[in-house]
Amino acid sequence: MTERQQYRGLDIFRLAAAILVIAIHTGPLAQINSTADFILTRIAARVAVPFFFMTTGFFLISKYHFGAEKLKNFLKKTAVIYAGAMIVYLPVNWYNGSFQKTPLLPNLLKDIVLEGTMYHLWYLPASMLGASLAWYLVTKKGYKKALRIGTLLYLVGLLGDSYYGMAQAIPGLNRFYSLVFEVTEQTRNGLFFAPIFLILGGLLADHPPKITRRTSAAGFAVSFGLMLAEGLMLRRLGWQRRDSMYVFLLPCMLFLFCMLMQIRGKRLRTLRSLSLAVYLLHPMVIIAVRFAAKVLHLRPLLVEHAFVHFLVVSVLSVFGAMCILKIGEKLGGKKSPCNEQTDRAYIELNVQNLAHNVAVLKKAMPEHCEFMAVIKAEAYGHGAYQIAAALNRMGVRSFAVATIDEAIALRKCGIEGEILILGYTAPERARQLRRYDLIQTVIDSHHAARLNREHCNVKVHVKIDTGMHRLGVDFRDAESVHRIFQMEHLKICGMFTHLCAADQLDEESQLFTYQQIQNFEELIKRLKAGGDVIPKVHMQSSYGLLNYPQLQCDYVRIGIALYGVLSGRNDATRLSLDLKPVLSLKSSVILLRKIQKGESVGYNRAFTAQRDSVIAIVPIGYADGYPRNLSQEKGYVLIGAARVPIIGKICMDQLAVDVTDLPKVERGMPVTLIGRDGNAEICAGEVAQSSQTITNEILSRLGNRLKIITAEQTV
Repeated sequence: MTERQQYRGLDIFRLAAAILVIAIHTGPLAQINSTADFILTRIAARVAVPFFFMTTGFFLISKYHFGAEKLKNFLKKTAVIYAGAMIVYLPVNWYNGSFQKTPLLPNLLKDIVLEGTMYHLWYLPASMLGASLAWYLVTKKGYKKALRIGTLLYLVGLLGDSYYGMAQAIPGLNRFYSLVFEVTEQTRNGLFFAPIFLILGGLLADHPPKITRRTSAAGFAVSFGLMLAEGLMLRRLGWQRRDSMYVFLLPCMLFLFCMLMQIRGKRLRTLRSLSLAVYLLHPMVIIAVRFAAKVLHLRPLLVEHAFVHFLVVSVLSVFGAMCILKIGEKLGGKKSPCNEQTDRAYIELNVQNLAHNVAVLKKAMPEHCEFMAVIKAEAYGHGAYQIAAALNRMGVRSFAVATIDEAIALRKCGIEGEILILGYTAPERARQLRRYDLIQTVIDSHHAARLNREHCNVKVHVKIDTGMHRLGVDFRDAESVHRIFQMEHLKICGMFTHLCAADQLDEESQLFTYQQIQNFEELIKRLKAGGDVIPKVHMQSSYGLLNYPQLQCDYVRIGIALYGVLSGRNDATRLSLDLKPVLSLKSSVILLRKIQKGESVGYNRAFTAQRDSVIAIVPIGYADGYPRNLSQEKGYVLIGAARVPIIGKICMDQLAVDVTDLPKVERGMPVTLIGRDGNAEICAGEVAQSSQTITNEILSRLGNRLKIITAEQTV
C-alpha cells in the first residue's frame, strides 16, 4: 500500500554496510592482527549484504500484494543497473582473462546469472533471483511456509559454505555438493543465501516487532557474540570453504534490523543511491589506488599499509559515488517534483485513524465478541485491498463483502481470515467458494438446496429475515432453517439478521428494532428446542452497536463507523464514540484563469462573473464520483485552509472554483474536497448532506480513477 516511511536508521546503516563491504575487500586490520582482521572482515562485516537483502525485502516483499508490478519494476531496474555495471567492468574482466575460460559460453552464462562478472557483482543477480523466489513463496505460500523453505535453502547453502568441512565428511552430502559446485562456485547466491533475508525483511514490514530498542540491542549483542564464537570455532576446525554464512547470522540480522527500525526520523533518501554507488564503484577505486600507488611510488603507504589503503579506498569511493550521482542529476536534468500518485486527484488514507477507530469500536463491543470489518464496495470507497491489508496487520481476522468476486480479489491479495459474502452467489460457483475458503450467505431455503446439490462442501452463514424483507429465511419458518442445518454439503458457521431501523432512535423505529431482536431470539429458542446446535450469531451493524450495545452476539459487523463517519452528518446515537475520518479526497490547482465581469465559465454558461475574478481549475469531476449536483456554489473545496465555492457545472473530469478572494493561489496548490486543511474541514457528511444523500453513497461511489495513497506518501 505504501512505501515504508520514516525509517531513518535503515538509511543511515546503508552507507555503513557499503563501507563494511569495502573492509571485506581491503582487509584493514591484516597488518595489525590476522585474527582481528578475520573478526572484522569475515564475521562482523558479514552483516552488510544480508542487511541489503533485508532492506530490499522490507520495501518490496509483502504478503499483501496488489499484483506483481512492484516486483517487475524492481527486476527491471536492477537488471539495468547490472547491465551497466557489467559494461563498466568489461576492461577489467578482459585484463583478468575472464574471456579465456573454456568453454567460454557456459562459463559466461554462469557468471552473469549466478556469480557476477566481478567479485562484487554477484549481489545484483542474487537480488533478482532471491526477490523473485521470496515474492513467490510469500504471496503463494504465506510467511510460515516461506520461512521454512527459506531456512531450508539457507541450511543447504550453509553446509556448502562455512560448514563445508562437515558436509565433506558425509558421503551423500559430499557427492551432492560436488554436483552443486559443478554448476556454481559457491552457495552464497540468489538461491541459497538471499531468499531468507528477503523474506525476513518482508515479515518485519508486514508484522513490525513489538520489542523495545533496548531489547533489540541486547538480542543483537548476544547473537553477535554467538556468531563471533561460531566463526572462530569454524576457523579453528578448518571447515570453511567460504565464510559468508553462519547459523547465528540469522538471529543477529533479525535483532539488528529491529534495532535500526526503531531509529525514526526524516528519510535520508540520498543515502540509498549513494550506498549502492559506493558498493558498485569501490573495486574500480581499489584498482585506481593501486595503479596510482605504483606510478607515484607510494605502494608501501597506499597499498601495503592495509588500514591506510582501506581509508583511502573508502573516502575515494564515497567521493566518487557522490560525483557520479551529481553528474547523473545534471545530465538527467532537475527531477520534476511531480508525484505520479498525486498529480491529478487521489484518495488519501489515514491508517493511524483507522487503527484508532478499530481500538475504540472494539472497546465498545461486548467481551468475547469478534470484530467483523465490512469492506464491500471497495471498503466504502477507501480501497478494499488497502483497508483489508491494514486491518490484517492490526489483527483483524473477520471480513464481510458483498460479492464473491470482491472476496476472491481479497484472497488473491493475500488477505487472511474469514471472509463472509453478504450477498447472493450463484450455486454454480460453489467450488470457488471452497477453493478460496470463503463463507457464503444462504439467502433462503431454495438457495441452500441448490448450493447443497453442487456436492461441494462450503461454509455458510444462514440469513434470517426478521422484518426487513430483503434476503433471508423467514424467522417464523424454523423448519426450513432446521433442514438447512441438516444439509450434507453445507457447513453452518453462523446465522444472522439485519436490523434495518437501528440507525433511527424515534419510538417507532426502536419498537421495530426490538421486535426484530425478539424475532431472532425466538427462532434461536425454537431451533434449540428442536435439538439444533446454534452456530455463531450476529445482528449488529455499525448502528446496531452504537444504538444497541447491550446485545450479546458473536460478531459485530462494522461498516461505515470503521471509516470514522456515520451515514448522516447529524445522526444521534446512544454511544458517542471518538471516531476519526480515515479518508480525504484531494486534488490540486492545475490552471488559473482571470476573467472579466460578465464573462461566463463552463457548460451552458452556467456561471457569469459579477466582478473581475480569478478561477482555479481542479482536475476532478463526476466521473470520479464527486456529485454533480454540488455545481453552482452548492459545494465547496479547501485551498490554503480557506473555503472557496464551486462555480459553474461540475464536468466529467474537471471543476472550477472561485479563488478571487484568496491572497495567493498558485498552480500545484493542494485542493481538499473531503478532509482537513489546517483548521478548516469539509467532512464527508457535509458533502453528503449538500448533495441530499448519505455518507455511504458519497464514499462508495468514488471512482476507480482515483489513486489511493496513505498520508505519509505526500510528506
